[in-house]
Amino acid sequence: MILRYLCVLVVFVLLPGCSGIGDKVTSYVGGEDNAEPPSPLVNIDTRVEITKLWEKDMGGGSDEQYLKLVPVFAEDKIYVADNEGELKAVNSRNGSVIWDQDTETRITGGPGAGDSLVMIGTSEGEILAFSGDTGKSLWRSRVSSEVLAAPQVADNIVVGRTIDGKIYGLDAAEGKRLWTYDQTVPALTLRGTSAPVIAGEFVISGFDEGRLTAIELRTGKLVWETRIALGSGRSELERMVDIDSEPLVMNDIIYVATFQGRIAAVTLDGGRILWTRDISSFAGICADKNNIYITDDNSHIWALDRYTGNSIWKQEKLQARAVTAPASLGDLVVVGDVEGYLHWMDKTTGEFVSRTQVSDTRIIAPPISVNDVVYTYASDGTLGAYTYINDAADIEIDTPSIEDEQKTEDAAQQDLDEKNDNVKDESGPLERLLDFFTSDEDENKKEKEQLK
Repeated sequence: MILRYLCVLVVFVLLPGCSGIGDKVTSYVGGEDNAEPPSPLVNIDTRVEITKLWEKDMGGGSDEQYLKLVPVFAEDKIYVADNEGELKAVNSRNGSVIWDQDTETRITGGPGAGDSLVMIGTSEGEILAFSGDTGKSLWRSRVSSEVLAAPQVADNIVVGRTIDGKIYGLDAAEGKRLWTYDQTVPALTLRGTSAPVIAGEFVISGFDEGRLTAIELRTGKLVWETRIALGSGRSELERMVDIDSEPLVMNDIIYVATFQGRIAAVTLDGGRILWTRDISSFAGICADKNNIYITDDNSHIWALDRYTGNSIWKQEKLQARAVTAPASLGDLVVVGDVEGYLHWMDKTTGEFVSRTQVSDTRIIAPPISVNDVVYTYASDGTLGAYTYINDAADIEIDTPSIEDEQKTEDAAQQDLDEKNDNVKDESGPLERLLDFFTSDEDENKKEKEQLK
């Protein structure tokens, strides 16, 4: 069984000044691809109507490099990056590009966004910052090695993580280095790093060998460290327990998963483990008020009780389809897969209720859910926005097309006023959501003119 993992493992040597080693290295046994083929799609009874709000081609994507360049939402924009160096700000309501910056570098981490900044990491060991409003380049800061995780920002400090086990605190205004935190990296590790998460005054980060740490945002000093999993087995491969997915912080509890280890709930204030489950994952976690949802390394999706870790359901019919981390939207959970499909599941039972093909290339970046909309970014650069109807029989859909350019400014403003005043109480939830997306046409045109 462990041989299956060889297709996603990379052995890399950390040398000073060297980065990007092993980018395309894939391990095989006997010269043949040893990966399990994706399971065939099962027929499903479509019970939920998925609505595509818009879909746009953003360019290069990341298919050839297998990079998880996850879009990020901030200030009503979606920021997307591709491996060819393009960074774009996209209007979240209609998919139009607000600005486009050619960074002239190979982007391997990000984007991250916040405090009117957009940040990326590069294969050359740099963190770059841009204005979120205009795309103007603000600064670039040299770090020790390649950056595969999205930089984060809070309290005027940018936090970046490199593949050699270092976390950097940089001044958000100038990019000047404020502090460095260092962890030893083993010789054998998964290709990827866990993105740091800023939670109040702490930076939470997962490391190789199953370690979870909290360090001070202002100083970079270690506050606590907890071992989530211990490696076991006769070989280095069997003993790998990397934390590669981003920890999730909710209500002062951290949820974190390890490869070949377990998932755990940990207290934010002291790193005390509340519960654990033996589930191996490197994809990621999402949550709602009751449950957490996780994709394991077999591409099975689990729903676990947030407070106890007890199983609610397990969906096994996407075996070996290289499924992304889940995203939560209303009473559905959605994941992407190796053939460009989005699979929508009922939160209560885990049963499939709908399926949507976004692209004919794989989806590596997890979908993101914001304001009742799921945004997904396929590896060929296809960016799309989707929502759904809870009960199609009870909802009347009578709304202009998103691409309707005949709508006047007065009509758009009237729609916005009606939405804010809750005048159209008789309208269905999808109609109100589509009005929201449609009403931004003139605002976007004005924003573009200001940038010229």
